[in-house]
Amino acid sequence: VSEIRSSMLDELDFTKELDNVETFRRFLRQNGLERIAAAPRTFPEASSKKVLTMELFSGVPLTDLEGISRNSKNPEQTLINALNVWSLSVRGCEIFHADVHAGNLLVLEDGRVGFIDFGIVGRIPPEIWSAVEGLVVSFAANDARGMARNLIAMGATEATVDEASLAQDVASVLGRIAGLEPEVVLRGKGDGRVVAEVALDNDQVTELLLEVVRVAESNGLKLPREFALLVKQALYFDRYTKILAPDLDPLRDERVAVGEYTSGPVIDV
Repeated sequence: VSEIRSSMLDELDFTKELDNVETFRRFLRQNGLERIAAAPRTFPEASSKKVLTMELFSGVPLTDLEGISRNSKNPEQTLINALNVWSLSVRGCEIFHADVHAGNLLVLEDGRVGFIDFGIVGRIPPEIWSAVEGLVVSFAANDARGMARNLIAMGATEATVDEASLAQDVASVLGRIAGLEPEVVLRGKGDGRVVAEVALDNDQVTELLLEVVRVAESNGLKLPREFALLVKQALYFDRYTKILAPDLDPLRDERVAVGEYTSGPVIDV
């Protein structure tokens, strides 16, 4: 309860969100990522604990199929850019964006990916990074045994955990994730246009996240808060991949930098 209360208070303190935005902007700048991604410029002199003043971004949600086609010549590459930037920030930035639903990822008019709303962020403790990296790779590979092994390495437990049993439970959850089907819906805009957008059931994503947590707890694991934040974002990106790049294999496509990080400029994406 105290952790939830602290998280909610952080979300309501705009001075902390301003710091989060500037931290992410610094990460983009130091790693040569400003050509493919952006976060709004802030105005500290016009901001306070209750007010956050920042640059207005003009773009469309990552799920606006028609809008993406207008702003990007290659929607698949735009998705890869978003995935690369977020994945690299998990390890290479002090914070990572922990609420990447479609409304917070915009395809800007110049084709770059805009990250907005840094009220919820995560931080990965160095001691669990190896397990986190392994979990991400295992999830992308649909490897239940690998996920179980890394969940055990990440979770706090005083008892021996049956890896095979945990893997079986994880495989069941992965099956449910694979069965999720996004829907294309028509939405009317204020200018009279009707556009096609992809509807993602956020409640369904959250329920799957809670199911993973329940599976871990039923097998004797207590996972850190960062795990829940990471898994939810991974579920979002899994949905976006099925929408915008259904043939993309994140583990085998050399354009994708899942689980990779260098201290200098990142790979050209």
